[in-house]
Amino acid sequence: METLPFEIGETAHALRKAFDRRACGLGVTRAQWKLLFRLERNPGLRQIELADMLDIEPITLSRIVDRLEEAGLVERVADPADRRAWRLHVTTKSRPLIEKLRGIANEMTAHAFEGVSPEHLKIAREVLERVRENASRTVLIDKASNQ
Repeated sequence: METLPFEIGETAHALRKAFDRRACGLGVTRAQWKLLFRLERNPGLRQIELADMLDIEPITLSRIVDRLEEAGLVERVADPADRRAWRLHVTTKSRPLIEKLRGIANEMTAHAFEGVSPEHLKIAREVLERVRENASRTVLIDKASNQ
């Protein structure tokens, strides 16, 4: 059991590397495609929220957004509730790239999970969801006890 978190991390790392190898021909870095995928699913996030979701420092995110904005793939929109904050959106120009990236992800996922039954995938999803919930609850308890 003690190696299970390591194995989960190694599996996630292998999947990211496989995706990187396939996506490198499209001219986007791992940080950029992760940001594009996250923003497409959650349009209008504030930069600080997105940095937290991607587990990167806000200044690092700002640099990534700068590059994507220069390429016309992401736009910053002033937050009407907070003049200091920006809301981020993918642009129409980014849609074809995101679709190509999604195609790569679907192909890579199909290959990676080849030979794994739908029943086993369902169980794996349920188990991973429970682990995430338990871990999140632990973080909340730890934060509460430190206050």
